[in-house]
Amino acid sequence: MQLAYMQEYKSGEVFVGRGQHLLKQNTTTDHLYTVLGGVMLRYRTLDDGRRQIVNFLFPGDLIGLQSAFDDEVCHSVEALVDSRLCRFEKQDFHDLIVKHPSLGFDITWLAAKEETALESHLVSLGQRSAKERVTYLAVWLLNRASATGMLEDDNRLTLPIKQAQIADMLGLSLVHTNRTLKALSREGLVDWKPGRIRIADIDKAAKYAEVPRYSKNDRPFI
Repeated sequence: MQLAYMQEYKSGEVFVGRGQHLLKQNTTTDHLYTVLGGVMLRYRTLDDGRRQIVNFLFPGDLIGLQSAFDDEVCHSVEALVDSRLCRFEKQDFHDLIVKHPSLGFDITWLAAKEETALESHLVSLGQRSAKERVTYLAVWLLNRASATGMLEDDNRLTLPIKQAQIADMLGLSLVHTNRTLKALSREGLVDWKPGRIRIADIDKAAKYAEVPRYSKNDRPFI
């Protein structure tokens, strides 16, 4: 019955090509979305153009929850790779919660996990060294890839993340980012090349950056 309701609640699917925007900062939207395939960037921009990437969104992640409460979207969402999303009408959100409280629990769970991820990113920005930040991000991305079936053999993730995007996520200059990536490669911790990330010993890298490995708990999919 819940699955049938979700099919009824769903208003369609959306394709967002690499580099295109799904949402833009300080605008409103009539929809909520779930990532079905691909990876997206969530970021905020200052008036002078500086950008802070706050999260990477993988399949199963919920987008636009603020819109359900008639708030402006406080961030932009851009496709890192070609992405496919399920679209829901925000006007039906209250009805969804009333009719299916278990779905409300799943949405709360997803929001809590998003908050946990943002806390981890904040700790990285405030307390980790440059090498620890990059290692943390690499491990976190591979953890998410593992959870969504995107991780390839040999702890490898194919994802076109540019050095400028790493810098925007970690609060580093582009020069510092480049030097850090080279140092981590020499030390055998993280091999981050254009278009792919590989960590030979992910447990060693996770210990170095003090980041927990991925939990095997099931993740709800809205």
